[in-house]
Amino acid sequence: MNETRIQYHGELEEVRSDLIRLGAMVSETIGRGTAALLDRDLHAAQVIIDGDDVIDDFCLGLEERCYRLLALQSPIAGELRFVLTSLRLISELERSADLIVNVCKSSRRIYDVEFGPQIRGLIEQMGVEATFLIRAAIDSYVDADTSLASALDDIDDRLDELQVAYVQAIFRSHSEMNLNLQGAVQMAMIGRYYERVGDHAVNIGERVMYMVTGWLPEKSGAARQRLREAEAEAGAESSESANTTDGAGPAVQSDSSPQDGLGEFPDRP
Repeated sequence: MNETRIQYHGELEEVRSDLIRLGAMVSETIGRGTAALLDRDLHAAQVIIDGDDVIDDFCLGLEERCYRLLALQSPIAGELRFVLTSLRLISELERSADLIVNVCKSSRRIYDVEFGPQIRGLIEQMGVEATFLIRAAIDSYVDADTSLASALDDIDDRLDELQVAYVQAIFRSHSEMNLNLQGAVQMAMIGRYYERVGDHAVNIGERVMYMVTGWLPEKSGAARQRLREAEAEAGAESSESANTTDGAGPAVQSDSSPQDGLGEFPDRP
């Protein structure tokens, strides 16, 4: 292997290592953001909000390196899928961090709200599940583990259930917490932010499946859309044919006007 290829593979490995680091940064942010919310720690919440700039800068630098690899090295096959998947993961992780920033911003708007034990427990569980999903998604990427990647959607069901239970608990106990409408909305949005983190983890799993197998989830949707279009076209043609023949009776052709394309009928001998 020549020196250029050695350097190229070293750069690919650096991308992998930095994505692991980014995943660790995001999962840590989820835990710290959850703690700031539950402890009503405004200083900790502000540190996370300000620290999002660090994550954004890290993501930008990592993206630029991936684009440089595409432009200068022209990767193919598995290496191309690795770089494209890495680019998608950067976006998914950056958005996950943004969602926790939103949690911290919401915590400032409901600073005076005292959470009951059920609400606290559900928030804590959502934080744990979101952290687990992000870590599992990164593990599937690092290990090229399609089994884990494909399981993330089912694992995410637990977080979805917690989010539903959390919203229901808010409506049951809003009077005890002296929540006005705006406060109730802010509380409900917190659950939505955690649920969306889980969705980003599932998206990462789908991209890992693409990286390893070349399969894209969009292919199934595109195939379904083509089938719907074909069925709609066939239905339209059938309807048009029925409208043409309904009530019209058999067509009468005069002797002097032969049917188009058939020519004159031959005379009888």
